Amino acid sequence: MLKLENLSFAVDGDNGNREIIRNVNLSLQEGKFVAVTGPNGGGKSTLAKLIVGIEKPTGGRIFFNGEDITEKSITERANMGISFAFQQPVRFKGLDVFDLIRLASNKKISVSEACKYLSEVGLCARDYNNREVNSSLSGGELKRIEIATVLARGTKLSLFDEPEAGIDLWSFQNLIKVFENMQKKNLGGTIMVISHQERILNIADEIIVVANGQVKNHGKREDILPELLGTQMAVPACERGGVAE
Repeated sequence: MLKLENLSFAVDGDNGNREIIRNVNLSLQEGKFVAVTGPNGGGKSTLAKLIVGIEKPTGGRIFFNGEDITEKSITERANMGISFAFQQPVRFKGLDVFDLIRLASNKKISVSEACKYLSEVGLCARDYNNREVNSSLSGGELKRIEIATVLARGTKLSLFDEPEAGIDLWSFQNLIKVFENMQKKNLGGTIMVISHQERILNIADEIIVVANGQVKNHGKREDILPELLGTQMAVPACERGGVAE
């Protein structure tokens, strides 16, 4: 489904090139919920940006469903079924929620179809369809609306960069329920979530540990999580079960 071969990414610095991602080899299967964790500054977000095409690798190849997409643009990758959700969702002044979902689906959809996507993320369509995607919406509401657009697109690979960032504890609890629902119903194809949160790690099928620009560990949750919690490398005690700063 997704395969990275010797993927590398370096930037120019005062002392020459600085490697952020170093020779990463990784394979993800279809229909999995994968959590990516590890120390801050370890390369997690950069790895996601390389996959979706925001950044271009300085070495290695990226394959998606058997096709080499290393040189493809963000738009080309999006059309192939790859989506990316930023830490802070974009607000669109003058655009209502229904229109945003319709645009994401790239087809004419009815109000009832839009309602279905909103209900999947725990929002009452009657209260949100005509709401403008602006500052009147909370961070938690925006996150769930963004996930609804991902579902409307029917993407094969959905990447979320620290979705818990900037939302309150109540919104975080609702967000967990949304991801649990996506996992149980196999919505959104393969889901890749960058997170430090133990509750998100707990619902993942697989966990990938990224540190110092490399994949340090990758396997089933039941094999990886006990070691992580023992070393406390991925989830500081002050963040367990809550919202990271």
